[in-house]
Amino acid sequence: MHHDSKLPHVGTTIFTVMSALAQKNNALNLSQGFPNFKSDQKLIDLVTNAMNSGYNQYAPMAGSLELRVAITNKFEKLYNASYHPDSEITVTAGATQAIFTIISTFIKPDDEVILFRPAYDCYEPAIELNGGKPISIQLKAPHYKVDWTEVSKKITSKTKMVIINTPQNPSGTVFSKEDMLKLQELLKGTNIILLSDEVYEHIIFDDHKHQSACLFTDLKSRSFIVASFGKTFHNTGWKLGYCCAPKELMAEFQKVHQFNVFCANHPMQKALADYLQEPNHYLELPNFYQRKRDLFLSLIEDSKFKFTPAQGTYFQILDYSNITTEHDVDFAKRLTNDHKIASIPLSVFNTDNLDEKVLRFCFAKTDDTLREAATILNRI
Repeated sequence: MHHDSKLPHVGTTIFTVMSALAQKNNALNLSQGFPNFKSDQKLIDLVTNAMNSGYNQYAPMAGSLELRVAITNKFEKLYNASYHPDSEITVTAGATQAIFTIISTFIKPDDEVILFRPAYDCYEPAIELNGGKPISIQLKAPHYKVDWTEVSKKITSKTKMVIINTPQNPSGTVFSKEDMLKLQELLKGTNIILLSDEVYEHIIFDDHKHQSACLFTDLKSRSFIVASFGKTFHNTGWKLGYCCAPKELMAEFQKVHQFNVFCANHPMQKALADYLQEPNHYLELPNFYQRKRDLFLSLIEDSKFKFTPAQGTYFQILDYSNITTEHDVDFAKRLTNDHKIASIPLSVFNTDNLDEKVLRFCFAKTDDTLREAATILNRI
């Protein structure tokens, strides 16, 4: 039998490739974005308690009401923004499922979707599966700033959606208030939906402030905000996230969501509802991860790598142009094979695989792992 692929150009993801290579070579894996330390034992115990208390059957389709109320309270506390728990919040099987469902709900054949590169790799396949056309805007190293004049020129009558990611994976940069105001002005008066991927909202450093789409009135009225409990609470394998949107948009989302996964893991929802009652569980994250970023960078400051400190996320971009002219994919593989440290080459996220001689390293690791990684990098 022969069937034409709906994603003919998609192969094994770079994350799978580099993690497999790291395992084969017994290398430090700073490629995939997951912590190598435990979640809070209190949260793990809450899941166990929820299971023992009978939260083992389907949750409501939109998610546990108790958790949706906790999310509502979080948005009010952090952003003074209102999302009604009954009609404007859905708990999802991870942020990726939320993103896929949003795109599947609204993108039809020939719709155009603007996205910014380097872009996380789940956006484009979802657009193409639904017959849409990705319109890429390439951001340039090392600062990855948006040229809003270029964005304006890319908006057409076919533009159905714009996707932003702030703090941005893989670059570690954040959109400023000025960026968000310019985006709001460009979208005002249109029917364009904004998908705002904010999974690293609590992992932001120095004097930067997370500029959620919900802080801007017109953007909020057209936006899906996507978030991740897995990224926030060091348990990416739980695959639990959520999205928020105005009632009329969320109603359409839930039509697709109910036939996609219907509902997400119930005992974990109960646990997170209880855990979110203490806001410090997420308010302390910026200091926690900034200390790790600062430790990692201090340890490699005398290496041949160049860097601009990440503004957010738990990824750090390192420029290796002083070391070699190798293509970033080749250099990343050589580092894994020969030096026993795995990273992610950024060209795979860029337009036409643009190679700017930079690699992404995850610093959501124990201090011992970061010291070991620095020892390796300093020898290169």
